[in-house]
Amino acid sequence: MTDMTPLVRDFVMHFGEMGSRWGINRTVGQIYALLFVSPRPLNADDIAEQLAISRSNVSMSLKELQGWRLLRSQRLAGDRRDYFSTPEDVWQIFKTLAEERQRREVEPTLSMLREALLAQPQSQDERHAQLRMREMYTLMETLTEWFGQVQRLSPQTLLRLMALGTKVKGVLHLLPGGRESDDREASA
Repeated sequence: MTDMTPLVRDFVMHFGEMGSRWGINRTVGQIYALLFVSPRPLNADDIAEQLAISRSNVSMSLKELQGWRLLRSQRLAGDRRDYFSTPEDVWQIFKTLAEERQRREVEPTLSMLREALLAQPQSQDERHAQLRMREMYTLMETLTEWFGQVQRLSPQTLLRLMALGTKVKGVLHLLPGGRESDDREASA
């Protein structure tokens, strides 16, 4: 990794390591991190040189990041190459990631659960399985509806809402049956 300060290199390496935990490969994570902290858009050759990886690996990784809608591409005057950058607004990045996760992971799971719940159970075990699937479906559908509402909020409103989190928990404890031990028992 060339032309990187130790601070940037550590950030890029960390994102590479975390990539596999997030469902992307190491190189995709490193490229995103590099572009995220870069003060200017970079082209594929710049990225390959700075990360000491092949140009073809860079191209494939950029395509994946574009598929996630996490990159902006532009051309500079007098240059035929594409230059890449990330959105400036971290809230927009988070929102895009959440939308893509919803589309790629949650929606297919909800679809599968809907089909499974429409099937006629053939045994007591299948009835039990459907009961559990219905619980999962109900939770996921509720979270999906909530997510849709939250997506429409401004970043400032979201920050205020998150700051209210601990205050809301404190208020809930004042309600009948609102003790923390009740919360733990309900989830057990």
